[in-house]
Amino acid sequence: MKAAIIGSGSWGTAIANLLAEKGSKVTLWARDSYIAETINKDHVNPRYLKDILLKEDIASTTDLSFAIDNAEMIVLAVPSHSMRDIVEKIRPNIRDDQLLVSVVKGLEIDSTKRMSQVIEELIPGRSGGIGVLSGPNHAEEVSEHIPSATVVSSKESNISTKLQEIFMTSYFRVYINNDLIGVELGAVTKNVIAIAVGISDGLDYGDNTKASLMTRGLAEMARLGSAAGADQRTFSGLSGIGDLIATCTSKHSRNRAVGEMLARGVHVDNIHKEMKMVAEGIRSCKGICNMANKLNVEMPISRAVYEVIYNGKDPREYVHDLMKRGAANEAEEL
Repeated sequence: MKAAIIGSGSWGTAIANLLAEKGSKVTLWARDSYIAETINKDHVNPRYLKDILLKEDIASTTDLSFAIDNAEMIVLAVPSHSMRDIVEKIRPNIRDDQLLVSVVKGLEIDSTKRMSQVIEELIPGRSGGIGVLSGPNHAEEVSEHIPSATVVSSKESNISTKLQEIFMTSYFRVYINNDLIGVELGAVTKNVIAIAVGISDGLDYGDNTKASLMTRGLAEMARLGSAAGADQRTFSGLSGIGDLIATCTSKHSRNRAVGEMLARGVHVDNIHKEMKMVAEGIRSCKGICNMANKLNVEMPISRAVYEVIYNGKDPREYVHDLMKRGAANEAEEL
């Protein structure tokens, strides 16, 4: 397998190393020449997963055309707001038989399109297929061979089966779920709930609050997914509750860290400056709220996070507003 990984962040680097360890010929595209040069010379990424020694046969480049040349599979591991631009740049050089895989957990803000939809819009009618990989997969743990599970999905079942074979290892167990809409939306919405949990942690609220936010957040995720055409059962799986648990509780979670900083009064502009990596939930909450408006779906936690981030609402006020909402029957909502 000849694989091109587009994006040298922590997840792109971890996937590149996983595939190289399985014997794939891997080319890793980096936007930054310093990263590419250091990977080629010292076999480490100097900015992400710095303690992980990468396979020596991983080749890194800043040339997009070179990266995808002769690749059988192209893995897109860039921030969601860069996806359209990157796909437009590689589109002229993509062959119809190349498999495209998104590992991006984001949403276009204005169009509210999922990443596979963006790819399909720009490169329609491909025989090579489009797939996604998602789940509770912190790059730091996968790169250290800590047992993890993930899920792959595609509109075409043969593509899902192929991806399962490509990514499965002794420490990275791959499941198939052909509900592409649910798999992608679960990955997007859980980031926003993780910001809410981070705010709760930053305000020194307890386990009760965290459990309530995660549980009611999962209900929001499923409501939006169902309205968008997803199978609600998907949100009980790895890309739903699995990813939600990992992102809301882990020390590695960027989105939970964003929530803690918001609770301390740090402005979102300064959060962007402080963080070296992208926290998708900051941008995705806009797209999620836009989608919820279009589909007439109630998402109070996600909307509260939006108000805190973009309208400067006091986090304690948002908690108060959530608690004072009208009485509801949980069984009816479920």
